[in-house]
This record gives sequence, structure tokens and C-alpha cells, in this order.
Amino acid sequence: MKEVRILDTWNPLAGPLNIFGPCSAESQEQMLETARSLKETGIPFVFRAGLWKPRTRPGTFEGNGLEALPWLIEVQKEVGLKVITEVATKEHVEACLKAGVDMLWIGARTTANPFSIQELADALKGVEIPVLIKNPIHPDLSLWIGALERISGAGIKSLAAIHRGFHHYDNRPYRNRPDWEMPIELKSRFPNLPIICDISHIGGTPELLPMIAQRAFDLNMDGLLIESHRSPKDALSDAQQQITPNDLKQLYNSLRKPDERILDAEFRDELAELRKQIDGIDASLIELLAERMRIVHGIGVQKRERGVTIFQLERWREIMENYMVRGRKSGLTDGFIRKVLEAIHLESIDIQQHAMHQVSESKA
Repeated sequence: MKEVRILDTWNPLAGPLNIFGPCSAESQEQMLETARSLKETGIPFVFRAGLWKPRTRPGTFEGNGLEALPWLIEVQKEVGLKVITEVATKEHVEACLKAGVDMLWIGARTTANPFSIQELADALKGVEIPVLIKNPIHPDLSLWIGALERISGAGIKSLAAIHRGFHHYDNRPYRNRPDWEMPIELKSRFPNLPIICDISHIGGTPELLPMIAQRAFDLNMDGLLIESHRSPKDALSDAQQQITPNDLKQLYNSLRKPDERILDAEFRDELAELRKQIDGIDASLIELLAERMRIVHGIGVQKRERGVTIFQLERWREIMENYMVRGRKSGLTDGFIRKVLEAIHLESIDIQQHAMHQVSESKA
């Protein structure tokens, strides 16, 4: 994406871009009652509701489709809210544009299919409407970026991404694991691209929402998507993860929001000093890692000359056990220590393999 413009409907100086509303549009009454209750919270937001629901298995509620479109527009006109819904086909796009929907989002299943994304891009050519794109179901940053590039290539300049977590074989305790490094990498590549965090689909249960929402704000995300229903237990889809407007208000008001402390000169100086210390430590870490890998290469040469295999299970177990214990004593989590050791171990294997191949290549 050569150019990404901040959403026209959102002024970042006015606060986060929030998207609230029910998972699906079930009835006119449900839509209006939920929208009015959410507006009474006093929190600025865009109202969301799914008209077409791509369900994993047949036989579940798949939305009211075109029948529900007038309900969304009624929320827009009578309650005075901007409205957004999900589109997955060119027919969805055409119907929403004709009705006057303010914003569109593209769901995770659609993002994973370049053919579907291109169909939507073709339907959006020549149109001025903000489009938000959810990450694909599985952790594939290239697919996410590819979807953004295709929609951007259609001439859509008001773009944003929605981080809704990723499916893994074991997602516990989440519905979709957040894999925070993915939106961080996306933001590093496209600094002007707003990223909204869909805490409902990451959490899957109300108990996890405060922690996920706070993490999103702490990572400087640009807003939250929260599913809210007038009566969650009666919802026809995703009942387990929706919360009432009143619970949403309490949750949102309990969060530490991004503020302007970064503009304070004293704070900037303190931060610069701490970062200077971190930079010094990181430089030492790089030097130590480089020295370690030089020794690893020497071990690879010794193994090559004696016909010893690279991977030694007992040695690997010994490293993991010893440094897990040391990590805990130093206040580091097992997960962090495991990730660091695994990364170092994989690099060590690559270096030793290179040492093995050096002789093979010289003989050739």
C-alpha cells in the first residue's frame, strides 16, 4: 500500500475509534433498543451489526440478510449513529452502497480468500467509503496485507485493519489467540494504518474482555470492537461473548486510555533515559549472542569431524530444565524463556548444519 489515509469518519485527536453493537441484526426492535442503550453510555462509537453471518456449520442462524438492511439504516437515521456491517460478496457491497451504509468491514473468512477479496475490490472501484479488514482466521500476515493492498488498489483510501485474533489447534484460554506480534508488525510496516481490536472474538467470554481491552490500548491500538446485545443470553449468534450496553459502559470506563503524557517534556526525558539503558543492554545481548554462535560453529566443526549428529536430545533437555529454573528465579515466565531458548536452539542448528555442509561443498 503506497498510501493509507486515516479514516475520514474518524478524528484520532478526538479519541479511539470504537465499534459497538450486536453480533447480528435479529429484529428491528432488537437493533433500535440496543443502539439507543449504547448511545446512552455517552461513549463515541460506530454501530455494528451483521446482516449476513458466515457460520462455520449449517443449521445455525445465518442472519436476516437484505431484510435487516432497513433496520440498520433506521438506527442510522433515528438514533443518529454511523453504521457498519460485514460484506462478503459484490451483491452485499452493492446493496449496502445503495442503502447508504456508512462503513463496511470484511470478515476473517473472506480475508483468507484472495478471489473473494478481489471480487469486493472490483465492486468498490470508484467508491468513497471507509473499509475495515479483519485478519484472516489463521496467522498469515501476508494474507492480511494482501487484502489491504487489493482494496487499496481499488482506490479505497480510507482503510483500517481489525485485529480479531487467530485460530490455533489450542486457543485456550481465548476463543482466538491474540498473537499480538502480528498487529504490531502490521503497524510497523504501515504506521498510518489504524488498527481496531475486536476483543469479543479474541476473548469469546466476558471475563477476558477487560484484560484484552487494556492490552489493546497499552499497545496503542486505535479503538475497540465490542459485541453488545440488549439481552446476550437470548442472542441468536455468539451469545457467550456479547455483553449488555451497561456492562460495556462499566468495562470501557474502567480502562486506562491513551493520553497525552508523551507530550510532556519531563516524561519524554525520563523515557529517553530508560530507553538508553535498554539500548545498552540490547547491544550487549547482541554481542553475547554473536559470541555464542561463534562457539556453536566450533561445536559444529567438532561434530562434523567425529561424525556426531547435530541434535542431542539430552543436551537440549538439560538446557531447557536448567534455564527454566533460572528464569523463574529471575522473575521471567516459562513461556518467555521457552520462546527465547527455542529461537536460539533453531539458529544453533542452522549454524551447525552450515558447518557440516562446508566440508561437503569443499570436497565437491
